[in-house]
Amino acid sequence: MPSFSTLTIDADAASPRVARLILNRPERLNAINDAMPREIHAAVEWAQDNDAIHVIIVEGAGKGFCGGYDLVGSAESTIDHPCQQEGFPWDPLVDYAAMKRNTEHFMSLWRCPKPTIAKIHGHAVAGGSDIALCCDLIVMADNARIGYMPTRVWGCPTTAMWTFKLGPSRAKQLMFTGDVIDGRTAAEWGLANLSVPFNELESVTMKLAERIAGVPRSHLAMHKIVVNQVMQNMGLEQTQTLATIFDGISRHNPEGLWFRRYAQQHGFKAAIEWRDSGRPIPEADEAREQISRLNQAE
Repeated sequence: MPSFSTLTIDADAASPRVARLILNRPERLNAINDAMPREIHAAVEWAQDNDAIHVIIVEGAGKGFCGGYDLVGSAESTIDHPCQQEGFPWDPLVDYAAMKRNTEHFMSLWRCPKPTIAKIHGHAVAGGSDIALCCDLIVMADNARIGYMPTRVWGCPTTAMWTFKLGPSRAKQLMFTGDVIDGRTAAEWGLANLSVPFNELESVTMKLAERIAGVPRSHLAMHKIVVNQVMQNMGLEQTQTLATIFDGISRHNPEGLWFRRYAQQHGFKAAIEWRDSGRPIPEADEAREQISRLNQAE
């Protein structure tokens, strides 16, 4: 079996046609670090090249699926990073290249000719929801949560899958509010294929995976290509390009810079609390003035 630092993958012992890809940073709620996107891609390629595997289940170790990008360090740090640059002028192409690379790694789940199922307990939020939505199918615990809170400030989902999964009205509701929804709501809205009590999540997911695994690989691949082609014709790649550019802008426009400066001064949790409290996010001239004051205080 391949060896990774952020995840594991292996054939299920009882159902060898099913691969289990487990995000494995439970001490950080399986948060995405620099290595995880490329390791997801490598793990998918391993399963893709293994003729015995027909379907891949993606899940998280510990308390949840994935809590998003591991942002505390990058939010509170004053060190340049491709996706959060302190220096001016901001270089959008450096930012775009880094985030587009991650998006392409996540999309390996979507492009793989073998069906992929996200099995979600706990939280699949922010970048973690990107991973989940790149899977073909989603099975959630009733009390699990999924959403993209950084749409309120400091983020735009680069995979742009929300509209393709939910339709424009529901996608706008979640993007405008940054709200998270539970498994029951996700199933009612058509985002999740199934929502079940937590103690049934494993058995129901395996039942679905085993049912799919009984179909020849070539048939599964053809059906997946047909459905994916519809999404391509609807402009998925172009939409992802725009979303990835906007993600960089959202972290470097006045509100985004204010968010990071506030995190540097008061801590990431305090910045999150402000973002999610409903208090107005300082904009334009007001944001620039606050950034200037924070810089002078350093």
